[in-house]
Amino acid sequence: MDYKATLNLPKTDFPMKASLARLEPEMLRRWEAMDIYAQLRKAGKDRPLWILHDGPPYANGHIHMGTALNKILKDVVVKSRTMLGYNAVYVPGWDCHGLPIEHQVDKELGLDTAQVDVRRAMDPVEKIRRCRDYAAKFIGIQREEFKRLGVFGDWKNPYITMEPAYQATIAREFGRFVGRGLVYKGLKPVHWCMHCKTALAQAEVEYEDQTTPSVYVKFPVKTAAPALARALGGKPASFVIWTTTPWTLPANLAIAVHPGETYMAVEVDDEALIVALSLAPAFMQLDGVRGRAKTTPLAVSGADLNGTVCRHPWIERDSVAVTADFVAMDTGTGLVHIAPGHGEEDYELGRKVGLKIYNPVDDDGRFIPEVTHFAGLTVWDANPKIIEHLRKTGMLIVSVPLQHTYPHCWRCKNPTLFRATEQWFTALDKTGLRQKALEAIKNEVAWIPAWGEERIYNMVAHRPEWVISRQRIWGVPIVAFYCTACDALMLEERLVEHVAAIMRQGRGADEWHAREAKDLLPAGTRCPMCGGTSFRKETDILDVWFDSGCSHAAVLETRPDLRWPAEMYLEGSDQHRGWFHSSLLEAVGTRDKPPYKSVLTHGFVVDGEGRKMSKSLGNYVSPEELIPKYGAEVLRLWVAAEDYTE
Repeated sequence: MDYKATLNLPKTDFPMKASLARLEPEMLRRWEAMDIYAQLRKAGKDRPLWILHDGPPYANGHIHMGTALNKILKDVVVKSRTMLGYNAVYVPGWDCHGLPIEHQVDKELGLDTAQVDVRRAMDPVEKIRRCRDYAAKFIGIQREEFKRLGVFGDWKNPYITMEPAYQATIAREFGRFVGRGLVYKGLKPVHWCMHCKTALAQAEVEYEDQTTPSVYVKFPVKTAAPALARALGGKPASFVIWTTTPWTLPANLAIAVHPGETYMAVEVDDEALIVALSLAPAFMQLDGVRGRAKTTPLAVSGADLNGTVCRHPWIERDSVAVTADFVAMDTGTGLVHIAPGHGEEDYELGRKVGLKIYNPVDDDGRFIPEVTHFAGLTVWDANPKIIEHLRKTGMLIVSVPLQHTYPHCWRCKNPTLFRATEQWFTALDKTGLRQKALEAIKNEVAWIPAWGEERIYNMVAHRPEWVISRQRIWGVPIVAFYCTACDALMLEERLVEHVAAIMRQGRGADEWHAREAKDLLPAGTRCPMCGGTSFRKETDILDVWFDSGCSHAAVLETRPDLRWPAEMYLEGSDQHRGWFHSSLLEAVGTRDKPPYKSVLTHGFVVDGEGRKMSKSLGNYVSPEELIPKYGAEVLRLWVAAEDYTE
């Protein structure tokens, strides 16, 4: 007997299995046919507007689990706001300029060797065309991948940073910075990638642990300051410096001591080695010093060492002792070798005491011809040779391997150099931009989670001035001109506005490269210094973070379905130093207000080693590997169920 037939069981037309991988594409086709996003906008046109402004993903490669997490979270927020009765508009965007795409094109063209100046290797308009095609290809790919996740948005009309109107807005915003006195060009040490051949902003630098040689080096005293001379009584002496970057020694011009600390002499082989009193015990335990050193009664203040002239270890050059409060007493010798062309504090101290901003390293990271013994070598190849030369000349006390964090380029992952180059900067303190941004962080933005406020506040408070120039082609030019007769710089808001209008009406940034300077300037333009009428164009482009930081102006202010400021920006926590950061500085710099009312931050999808999944690292899992098996809704459910802050 069939007992099942005797039971009154509920029946349903719903299938017992979801079969998401098979059914989801049918749902997507149905939504596409009915233009569901347009239907939502039509239904919500009389409701209160609510804007989540999309932080643009980079237009290269396929999406990975990290980008899927981000887009799904945004979709959850936007749809929940729609269900709460808002007209929640979502306009997706793409970031297109910058090194990753230009690198790919360079590889295709064989221009990715360190000896090639990519800005002069081929017609820039052709290079830009290839970059544009590459970006457009991946915009198309990523658009379909995001739609497959079930994300609703204005996919027919996204914002794209390489479009002429957007590029013109970037140029115009740069002009507004110029008009407010926020832009200057100067010779300053900046992070430099010798492989990408460009300056890097602080946001483009990642720190990784590595082991490098640290060295204790003698600088023989040539002329002692009076108090030191009396204490030495004619005994030969050397200042002992400690550095983790031996390659910067060819650029040494001074030695910094702390004015309020006491310094003593440790005697080794009848020579007085000057070190800080508090660090002398550790110094005397070093290999090569231990067992050979003895203390002496000599004790002088750092202030009394000021003005002592030392001799460079191997170059016919003086190195003078100067005082500086930043000299730390936690490690080393309490004497800091100063190379104004290779360090931020070194640079500031050098300017204060009138030192030359000397940088003997070229764009390829090689020493220039005037550097004795090491000309033509890269700094990394020169490092062990410098140490060996110091050893042979008796100037090396000891070399000690040291594990420490070192800056690396966020794109190519190679170590960066800190070297003085002519760059364009945004002045953060001259007109109070930094302080205005800090006040906005505290008083005008809701940070979710709350710890985001302290994180970005500290980043803005302690960051160096923004390096906005890059030595590349694929991007928006820095609109500045130089007189060919007297080399005077012409940087005026009205000239930038004029060029921005040409970009908007034409082919965007292509116009800068396709036209001569005279065809970009207003008729009758003359040099304000000499009256000349012939000009050349600046060759640097703007930082890609400046590009995306202008999205509030290019998108929120220009589209009739949006408004400024946005209710929310939502990205990963790395954007406290990236898009949240650049957008804040750009908006406060030009409008005195932040471009967002709230900022929501999520964590990262990590690999098996706990590292953030990244295209550049190649350690990511593609949603395309999971969706054909399980469907996108399972992925969406996972994102919605997890603690997004972790």
